[in-house]
Amino acid sequence: MSGENAFGTQLKRGDGEVSEVFTAIADVTNIGGPGLSRETLDVTSHGSPNGWMQFLGGLKDPGEVSADINYQPSVHDVFVDDFEDSEPRNYQLVFPDGTTWAFPAILTGFEPEAPYDDKLSASLTFKVSGKPTLS
Repeated sequence: MSGENAFGTQLKRGDGEVSEVFTAIADVTNIGGPGLSRETLDVTSHGSPNGWMQFLGGLKDPGEVSADINYQPSVHDVFVDDFEDSEPRNYQLVFPDGTTWAFPAILTGFEPEAPYDDKLSASLTFKVSGKPTLS
């Protein structure tokens, strides 16, 4: 059987202390990313074999991580402070099998939603800064 159940995946936020402690962000319903991408450098010349374009790998972009949460203002308003902070904070994405992506990131989006006929929710967007570490 292929595939793996995503239930139990956690997005954790570091406390920024010297001996850093990571705490799971409460009530996460969906996590996306990081969306890794890479620029390419066009090195095509008049002498490129058989008229095919040629490329080299360029700079790598660690992308973004997004999360949807069941919003609890008293629990999640810490992200308003994170949004004000211009320095990256450490986060971890922990999968059910124990695989962990660790990355520094800047909170670039915090969007609460309060529809009249549904639950409070919010969307978080993090811009990863530097190379994520997979362990």
